[in-house]
Amino acid sequence: MTTEGTFLPDVSLQGPRSVAHRVRLAFSAIRNSLSTLWSRTAVRSTVIDVSVFLIAVLDVWLVVPADAPTYSVYLSALSCGALLLRRWFPFTVLMLAAPGFMAGWAQVAAMMALGFLATRKQTHWQVWVGAWVVWMCRFILWPLDEFVALSWQLHALDIIYSTVVAGMPLAIGLLIGARQQLATRLAELAASRDRERKLHAEMVRTEERTRLAREMHDVVSHNITLIAMQAGVLTAAAPGGDAERTARTIRELSTHTLEELRGLVGLLRSGSAEDDGGSPKVCEIPDLVHGCQVPVKLELDTLPAGVPDQVSAAAYRTVQESLTNVRKHAPGATTLVKVSADDEALLVEVRNDPPARTADSGPLPSGGFGLTGLAERARMLGGTVESAPTADGGFCVTARYPVTPLGDAEPVEASSAS
Repeated sequence: MTTEGTFLPDVSLQGPRSVAHRVRLAFSAIRNSLSTLWSRTAVRSTVIDVSVFLIAVLDVWLVVPADAPTYSVYLSALSCGALLLRRWFPFTVLMLAAPGFMAGWAQVAAMMALGFLATRKQTHWQVWVGAWVVWMCRFILWPLDEFVALSWQLHALDIIYSTVVAGMPLAIGLLIGARQQLATRLAELAASRDRERKLHAEMVRTEERTRLAREMHDVVSHNITLIAMQAGVLTAAAPGGDAERTARTIRELSTHTLEELRGLVGLLRSGSAEDDGGSPKVCEIPDLVHGCQVPVKLELDTLPAGVPDQVSAAAYRTVQESLTNVRKHAPGATTLVKVSADDEALLVEVRNDPPARTADSGPLPSGGFGLTGLAERARMLGGTVESAPTADGGFCVTARYPVTPLGDAEPVEASSAS
């Protein structure tokens, strides 16, 4: 009894609600499926094209008389069929639909062709020519002898009716086109605001990394340099024995730590390793020059083995930023890129002639540092970057990066480089 007593209310009360709920879920699933299918551009376009064609055919079929001339039926059929090509050739479709409107029965086809033309072209001259053609096709009756025989009152009425026939699709098309353009502009504005927010967040992170790098460079690097200097003094003061070995070990560890610290500072200032493009090398400069879209003459000498990765990446960034500036400020200028090395340093020179034309759009992607950032990076590596205009109106950037590991340098020199 207890089981039956609890089961009977479920059948009478919960059963109908469960069935209704399932029906609602089924209709909701069907509606969502149709919405997803409709959102696909190809499906939506096909449905619209077929609907437009069927409406035009239905209009002709309803108004064409039984004794209509054969040519008028053919012209009307041509007008209806041409609507299938309106997305690609809107003006041509309207011109093909006009004879079927004037000498046939395809008024709706011509009106829809004009509306689609106005949607696509907006205020283009083709729109106004198309509106005039539709107006004339409605105003001039076929055959012409019947048109000439009309009274002036009927001509005045035809003028009004022709204006409505041509003006209505024109206004609707212009309105729909303006709405589509507004939606596109709003989407672009939203994307621009999103990019602006991302750039602002990146700027905040960059400022924080720069602040941390400055503190590490100014405080920690200075103290480690002093430790290395004191260890060097202790090594000279106590030659031989455990004290000298301990001092030498301290000095080697200090200079090695200083080298790694400078690399960490450079990483903080320039962002993550991913931001730095995966630490590019000097050997990748020919590929950079080949794809920079700037007339460049490259002179790449044989470089010594064992160039530090930081120096190699800095040389690559110097060439990249210089070519970017040439593309931005001196488009078309012939540029000389020269990379060489001696026993102590890696030398980079980028010299360009005066610009051959005014700047255009589509600049070369920047290395993300600028000349100021390059000079700062060179200073941390113990090198220099200099830039100045040339006498002939061009520009020259020269960089010198030491290839001697920082650990092999004297502590005093490391301190001055800091």
